[in-house]
Amino acid sequence: MAEIYKGAPVAEALTEKMIADVEELKAKGVNPTLAIFRVGERPDDLSYERGAMKRAEKAGVAVKNVVLPADVCQADFDAALTALNEDPEVHGILMFRPLPAQLDNERARKMLAPEKDIDGMTDGSLAGVFTNTKTGFPPCTAQAAMEILHHYGVEIKGKKAAVIGRSLVIGRPVAMMLMHENATVVNCHTKTVDVPSITREADILIAAAGQLRSVGPEYVNPEQVVIDVGINWDAEKNGIAGDVDFDAVEPLVKAITPVPGGVGSVTTCVLISHVIEAAKRAAK
Repeated sequence: MAEIYKGAPVAEALTEKMIADVEELKAKGVNPTLAIFRVGERPDDLSYERGAMKRAEKAGVAVKNVVLPADVCQADFDAALTALNEDPEVHGILMFRPLPAQLDNERARKMLAPEKDIDGMTDGSLAGVFTNTKTGFPPCTAQAAMEILHHYGVEIKGKKAAVIGRSLVIGRPVAMMLMHENATVVNCHTKTVDVPSITREADILIAAAGQLRSVGPEYVNPEQVVIDVGINWDAEKNGIAGDVDFDAVEPLVKAITPVPGGVGSVTTCVLISHVIEAAKRAAK
């Protein structure tokens, strides 16, 4: 049976460190502040917002909510985002996307100040991931996967890693982050021929394809650590499930993250840690 790498202990450890960092910043007169920038009332946005606010409260990070109506015009949206970019009291901005049809998503992404881009969506943040420099921040989900590997003491240096998925939200960033820690990485995608033959050779497998239970026993080996990033709706079980067929794969690998209760539970912690890091950088 595999060791189950749950996200809760990782989140708890990160939160303890965040509390200490916030206390240190406040002693210097710096109050780390997150701006949550939302258009409309999408249920998924509201759910993530509640989670982020709860995690911010635990860490002692202040939250400023900026909510615009769903029918806001481009000029008013631009003005609100510019004000947050220029506000020295705001250290990080969580901007929910996709935006309503009347707004330009790409324009908004490019307008967001990289130094306040705590969810890794701007070109500046992504460039920082690829060059391994402190420009902006990596996408939270990608870093959450790495935090789990670190917390459970998984050796990365010199190991073979396979990543299934090449999105800018998780696949490509996490592949680069693994490479920066000296893993040898293969990034598989929809055009990759015979994916299982590649992933079976990996010491670390990151499943981020966004396809329910698409990773089965033929993808894994007994010494493998499997990080399941997938969040999919399972109609049969009326709940959330991962990209990995957990019941079939869990007995066959060394360690695996559950869904729910794995990577997703660490993501909001990473988001708040980015706010705190942004505040540290601004204080310098």
